Amino acid sequence: MISGLVQILLFQSLGELVSKFILPSLPGPVIGLVLLIIWLIFRKGISDELALVADGFSQYFGLLFVPAAVGVVLFLPQLKANALAIVSALVGSVILTIATSAIVVRFFSVKPEGSAK
Repeated sequence: MISGLVQILLFQSLGELVSKFILPSLPGPVIGLVLLIIWLIFRKGISDELALVADGFSQYFGLLFVPAAVGVVLFLPQLKANALAIVSALVGSVILTIATSAIVVRFFSVKPEGSAK
């Protein structure tokens, strides 16, 4: 178990170093996660110790939503006052995301020769 925890902390530390010196626009833990995934792909599997630690962490993922819920409750009066703007921004961003995704998929989709547009 200690070996799995050391692996996770090592890759998070490497991610923090890369974030600090090479890619300051990306968060260190995200870079560390990508490095860990790349390392696991090259290793062609997950060690038992790492799987044990990951399973232990995944049991407590629900706790990560507690700060967000507290923030929502804390700013509830501001959210109520700006509800129309918030809903408009959310709906607009969803529509723009779907439209942009459709345009990108259509642009990159391969069309067979001889087919009409």
